[in-house]
Amino acid sequence: MIRKILLLVAASLISAFALAQTPSWPAANKPITFINPFPPGGAVDAFGRPLAKQLAVQLNDSIVVDNRGGAGGTLGAAIAAKMAPDGYTWMLGAVHHSIAPSMYPNLSYDITKDFEPIAIIGSVPHVIVVNPNKFPKNDLKSIIEEIRKHPGKYNYASTGNGTSQHLTGELFKMQNKLFITHIPYRGTGPALQDVVAGQVDMMFDTLAGAAPFIKSGQLIAVAVASNKRSEAFPNVPTAQELGISNFIVSSWYALWAIKGTPKEIVDRMSAEVQIALASPDIKERWASMGATVPKMTRPELANYINQEVGRWSEVVKKSGAKLD
Repeated sequence: MIRKILLLVAASLISAFALAQTPSWPAANKPITFINPFPPGGAVDAFGRPLAKQLAVQLNDSIVVDNRGGAGGTLGAAIAAKMAPDGYTWMLGAVHHSIAPSMYPNLSYDITKDFEPIAIIGSVPHVIVVNPNKFPKNDLKSIIEEIRKHPGKYNYASTGNGTSQHLTGELFKMQNKLFITHIPYRGTGPALQDVVAGQVDMMFDTLAGAAPFIKSGQLIAVAVASNKRSEAFPNVPTAQELGISNFIVSSWYALWAIKGTPKEIVDRMSAEVQIALASPDIKERWASMGATVPKMTRPELANYINQEVGRWSEVVKKSGAKLD
């Protein structure tokens, strides 16, 4: 009897020790931080903050979105890469992080090695928009023919050198063998305003950014760079429908874990993110921005990001795109 009692006591002590060694996550008195490597008010905030709010409800814990903008999202990513992989720090990011390795040769982090992708939290296709008065005809085939006849006459705006809007324009030029002058701006607002005003002829913006101007008739949506039409703009054809088979570009936004974060924490956050993205409020918000959430497993997402890094590296190399 004494031997049995001693065995039970020993088993209880072992269980208690094991429980003590298992990290409690999330801890009720320790907030979770999402580092956003871009300034407040941008597209990453538009997706990241509603997601953080929904996750905070699900996890019954606070989630702080910490904006650490600078150098095209690379400064904040470098900070995030050095944080402890304990599940209390995560990184919000975007397609720009797959472009950065080609534009910033001396990065102190590697997006494919120092982070573990959790999910694409939203994806918005790019759309070709033109000023209504700049081209004789406002259909894609006619626009391409017009630009080809007058190389150097037309220009396009972007949100800055090295951004997805810039490189989408370069990709379009390369695929169609066109000469269009690139005019970089400091952000979406100023770029779109000058296209509307007629200072610039066209832009390869995200559907979310250009949507208000398309709806008002201030800009003409020529084609979306996706494999199917947008539900928000069903009358706008895809570039594929119009004969440009490989012109598929989206600005996607994602959540990453710091590499080395325990698997059980990564699994938990991954599951919670999928629940949050399926919530009615999130779905309604995303639909209003013309955004979708691609269905991908985490290994598929990691492979996709690797492909994006390679794809944009090729565009940068062939186009000669630079930050200056």
